[in-house]
Amino acid sequence: MRSPIVAGNWKMHGTRAENARLIEELLSRYPDQSAAECLVCPPFVYLQEVGRLLRDTPIGLGAQDVCAEAQGAFTGEVSAAMLKDVGCEHVIVGHSERRWVYHESDQLVARKFAAAQAKSLAPILCVGEQLSDREAGRTEEVVARQLDAVLSLCGVGALESGVIAYEPVWAIGTGHSATAEQAQQVHAFIRERIAARDAKIARAARILYGGSVKAGNAAELFAQPDVDGGLIGGASLKAEEFLAILAAAGTR
Repeated sequence: MRSPIVAGNWKMHGTRAENARLIEELLSRYPDQSAAECLVCPPFVYLQEVGRLLRDTPIGLGAQDVCAEAQGAFTGEVSAAMLKDVGCEHVIVGHSERRWVYHESDQLVARKFAAAQAKSLAPILCVGEQLSDREAGRTEEVVARQLDAVLSLCGVGALESGVIAYEPVWAIGTGHSATAEQAQQVHAFIRERIAARDAKIARAARILYGGSVKAGNAAELFAQPDVDGGLIGGASLKAEEFLAILAAAGTR
């Protein structure tokens, strides 16, 4: 049985005071037992402080991005070793905003995935199509291309310690989530594509859904057989909403 994950991507939000209040509220109301793994991904500048607040708690720490290079003259970048050094366990790679706003290629995302794993970070690989791709019937083509870039560089075995997040670009921050059926269809496609290389790894691979997940739609999304939790954006900044999503994941 795959254990679900709920990961909060704070994006470019928060202050030291706001972060402390959010963590305090999350921990004060965190369930005594949860079947779902939970983590939050603050901006780089707050990782160490949030990590200190989360020390010896059930909530893990992740980063929002990582450099594909191990070290060197790369002004403004943050390496996988640095993330590991401040307590990160996970890191998001290939988020739609990195792909479409900052024009990161599939190959660069694959290199970031490899760089994270080289330092024992668990990458969360984001894949997903734009609205024009969905309307043109190219969803599977786009998702396959993004996934295959990682499989080609790292091999299917890399997914044993990695996580995949399907996030349709047209549903991120728009308030329009994919239906449970649409999410399941793409998640099943991803699992089948992995299974073509290794059926055992495919069965164990955890595939999250990201894209306007809320307390109101989380249970229906997470009830789908191939949806193993969520990569949560705006709702992760509200303790009550985030905990409700976590509870929904724990009942799948």
